[in-house]
Amino acid sequence: MAIGLAEVDESLLRRAHAVHPISAVQSEYSLCTRDPETVVAGAMRDLGVGLVPYSPLGRGFLTGTVDMSALEAGDARTRFPRVAGDANQAIADAVRKVAAAKGVTAAQVALAWAYSREAQLGVPVVPIPGTRDVARLEENVAALQVDLTAEDLAVLDPLADQVVGSRY
Repeated sequence: MAIGLAEVDESLLRRAHAVHPISAVQSEYSLCTRDPETVVAGAMRDLGVGLVPYSPLGRGFLTGTVDMSALEAGDARTRFPRVAGDANQAIADAVRKVAAAKGVTAAQVALAWAYSREAQLGVPVVPIPGTRDVARLEENVAALQVDLTAEDLAVLDPLADQVVGSRY
């Protein structure tokens, strides 16, 4: 039996793992939200626990296909300060610039970055992007073929330091 936990810190992960082996931690993780790196990654590495990032596309913000400042009042994304409005537009623009240079989509770059973190974190990383149609699913799967260079990562890795606003 495999058990996963969501949004835990190192202390809770270690306590839970002492009761029953934990297989995965699900946490928000993207170019805009890197909390697992400092909150739980050490324990995950020690215990052999994988990371299942949700919102690896920043709730659509990192895809460059959504005008976040034009979201309707009922759209759930308007409740998330990091993606509502245009305060972080430079981040999405940087992702789009890397994507354009590679001939791929911004969503594929954001997902390729998440996959690339496996080596950095020292744990398996399996992102779960939301998708509403087959074309987006195919686009997401194609991200596995995107090879980010050291130069690409030098542009992408510091983006989280530029984020304005809290997660919630």
